[in-house]
Amino acid sequence: MKKKALSLLMIGVVISGALIAQQTEPKVNPGGIYIKGGYNAANISVNKDGSTNDAKTLSTFHIGAIADIPLAPVLSFQTGLLLTGKGAKSTFYADASDHSDNYVKSTFNPLYLELPANLVVKFPLGSDVRLYAGAGPYAAMGIGGNSKTESSLLGVKSSTSEAIKFNNDNPLTDQQEGARYDRLKRFDVGINALAGMEISRFALGVNYGWGLTKINSTQTNNSTDNNKYRTFSVGIGVRL
Repeated sequence: MKKKALSLLMIGVVISGALIAQQTEPKVNPGGIYIKGGYNAANISVNKDGSTNDAKTLSTFHIGAIADIPLAPVLSFQTGLLLTGKGAKSTFYADASDHSDNYVKSTFNPLYLELPANLVVKFPLGSDVRLYAGAGPYAAMGIGGNSKTESSLLGVKSSTSEAIKFNNDNPLTDQQEGARYDRLKRFDVGINALAGMEISRFALGVNYGWGLTKINSTQTNNSTDNNKYRTFSVGIGVRL
């Protein structure tokens, strides 16, 4: 009887240990909600092939929340909501060899609420460490931002700032309601490509947003790739 009781006790200890180990061992794909933020290198394409001028890259930011929804041990669907800065900058010097005076510097920094929808493949490297890569579409809605101009002419400096304006577009129609030359399109759509690493509760990654629509509200022909957003991002996320 004692031997039987001892055997049952040992079996219970083994089962309990296995359950505890299962609970404490990191999941291959834990998923969860991430608070995310980071740096944006924003630009606007200047050529019909979609290329940009690196000198026009504007430093801005992104911040928000991302939901990582596991679909399989190595596959997730990621969506969420980000406040993200886009745009570009430009600088003109009357004398290319003298940057101390006679210049006009402009920054164009619209702000958007962006909704991504990415499929992400994960590659486990060890205990709670994963590489990931993915892609998917995004939709964004313009909510604000500013354009600024700073100039210097013969030692006289001046600066102006103006709120960026968007048209009153209805996304359910083919028209751009409220289109004007001084208005941006309210809505932007594009494609994301992303990659990075998950380490425990942290996610470090990069993202490239390739806009598919021209930004001005009067431009309805998107067949060429000039005048579209291009945004490279570096960010960190913390899983709640």
